[in-house]
Amino acid sequence: MSLKKALAFIKRNNNFLITTHTNMEGDALGSVLAFYRLIKILGKQGMMINEDIIPYGYGFLPGADSVKKLKRELWKVKFDCLVTLDCSELKRCGQVYKLNMDRRPILNIDHHISNTRFADVNWVDPQAASCTQMIYQLYKKLRIPLDKEIATLLYVGILTDTGSFHYTNTTSLTHKIVSELVSRKLDVARIYKNIYENIPFTDLQLLSRILPSLKCSNSGRVAWFQIRRSMLKHQKICFDLSEQILNFGRAIKGVEVVALFKENLKDKNEIRVNLRSQGEVDVNKIAAYFGGGGHKTASGITIRGNIEQVTRKVLGKIKEGLG
Repeated sequence: MSLKKALAFIKRNNNFLITTHTNMEGDALGSVLAFYRLIKILGKQGMMINEDIIPYGYGFLPGADSVKKLKRELWKVKFDCLVTLDCSELKRCGQVYKLNMDRRPILNIDHHISNTRFADVNWVDPQAASCTQMIYQLYKKLRIPLDKEIATLLYVGILTDTGSFHYTNTTSLTHKIVSELVSRKLDVARIYKNIYENIPFTDLQLLSRILPSLKCSNSGRVAWFQIRRSMLKHQKICFDLSEQILNFGRAIKGVEVVALFKENLKDKNEIRVNLRSQGEVDVNKIAAYFGGGGHKTASGITIRGNIEQVTRKVLGKIKEGLG
């Protein structure tokens, strides 16, 4: 069983380099921070290094200020092993994987169905609602008590990856785990406000410019948005509006798939595509066709090309998936 192999990996190593995917969100960051606490409780050493800074709204998480952004002085950091969390493939953690050029053992803990099993030990569970739910299992197997801070980290990961418990990956087990976490006297109202009700006014103004780009096709079964560099280049973006935008599309009656196409600020010929499905269409298969991946109902892709070309190609593939 992969969980047993993951536990054995943790027990036989002593100095861990811990990372996650680029463009961190709640589950990725919560997993990193909770795993780091776990190894410290076991008396082991470790360092958390990510390619990006802590995303806006998550600075309140216990230990967030200990996460290091990859810089030149970290290229010679010493470690026994690399742990990747919530990463479907090694290169999803950006340049951090290059710190392991001498090929130290890798532990891969993830819940994406598209995971490529790239590590020496792969614990991949697509049935888990979040990666933090898997980290919770480590705590239970190791009989490590959950204090308020650990519970907060695990809760945030589950909260965000289940869309506040309304995505199809929310199960009775999810609620059972969350019930235990909340019993540690979590301030769930404060957590929710920090993550979801903390949008700077200027970013909300940007949202009002993006929403008019909404278009629908296939008799209203597909909705999509485009974000162009011209909308972003004069704005200091703090808050990731992607989920808010996608949720607007998901809320439209009859819509089965929502797509968000976003030009890279530094390279207009690199387009980030986020896909969401109501459940009937497997957007992971669509993303995989273009080299991306994720889950059946939520996936992402980065594609070279101009935004109109990419939009046509992806919408064409979505149309095939609609049947």
